[in-house]
Amino acid sequence: MNRFWSDTVRNISPYIPGEQPKDKKYIKLNTNENPYPPSPKVIEAIRKETGSILRLYPDPEASFLKEALSDFYRLEPNQVFAGNGSDEVLAFCFPAFFNPGDIISFPEITYSFYPVYAKLYGIGYETVALNNDFTIDLDRFPGHVKGVLLANPNAPTGIAIGLNEIEAFINKHHDKLIIIDEAYVDFGAESAVPLVNDYENLLVVQTFSKSRSLAGLRIGFALGNKNLIEALNRVKNSFNSYTLDRIAQKAATAAIMDKEYFAGICGRIVKTREATAKKLISIGFNVLPSKANFLFVSHDKLSGRELFTRLKADGILVRHFDMKGIENFLRISIGTDEEMEILVDRLSSYVNPVR
Repeated sequence: MNRFWSDTVRNISPYIPGEQPKDKKYIKLNTNENPYPPSPKVIEAIRKETGSILRLYPDPEASFLKEALSDFYRLEPNQVFAGNGSDEVLAFCFPAFFNPGDIISFPEITYSFYPVYAKLYGIGYETVALNNDFTIDLDRFPGHVKGVLLANPNAPTGIAIGLNEIEAFINKHHDKLIIIDEAYVDFGAESAVPLVNDYENLLVVQTFSKSRSLAGLRIGFALGNKNLIEALNRVKNSFNSYTLDRIAQKAATAAIMDKEYFAGICGRIVKTREATAKKLISIGFNVLPSKANFLFVSHDKLSGRELFTRLKADGILVRHFDMKGIENFLRISIGTDEEMEILVDRLSSYVNPVR
């Protein structure tokens, strides 16, 4: 171990992203990427921005993007924060809203970056067990914590909490900051954004990576009370004032303005998701009800590890989490109809082998 490492680095277990293999071509269903390209208007915006202007720094305030987002969500620009992917936005939340020694809470099974951030910034945390059906019981969250993080829909399960339940929870906990991570909300869940103007303790975080096909540009944003946004800006401007480059800002602005393309792609993925879920159930898989761009599935006779290994050998990548309670599940990103047909065909051959 390097003698120059800090105690924080020595004791932290970094987040492990989905595999990005280079050894051969795979059907890639392991990182929840959108199978379809971004809007043609995005590509055109990128093309126009690639020139001599790249010698200049980008707008540190991402003003045009914030205006586009505020128009889309019917908020004020000072209620919008933009950053390099929702991961960076979430990371900024920890020093912006919590002090070392504070305690926050999030589900026991959820996005595994949350405990990494907490340990990195010296924030204590308490996890809440899911119900047997993998739903989240909001009444189980402890009353003494300073903040609660909820991925909605949850990851990796894909199960969503209804807006009425979310609002009741926010109402019940005015003394806590409630951060709703809506990375997958555009695929059928109810967003908490309409509640932003009514609750000063609510922050909603979203991303352009999934529903707007811009994972490669790293664009995320938060929506909330202007005082919460100011706290995030203070952290950003103490860390890196130019978080979003020129190309990302132009691309994101074009993406948010092309509402028709956005709706069409989301609808297409939802349709494929539902069709795939039915096919998997028909061949004996247990499939959780998803409102995300992925499915969380298991089989009673084959382990998650075995299914993962066999699929990879057949050129199909999915995500397997070697974690208690979900070790027999696979998280399967929704690809094209053709990709999902190949997936179902391979899984069917494993569970119903020809003799």
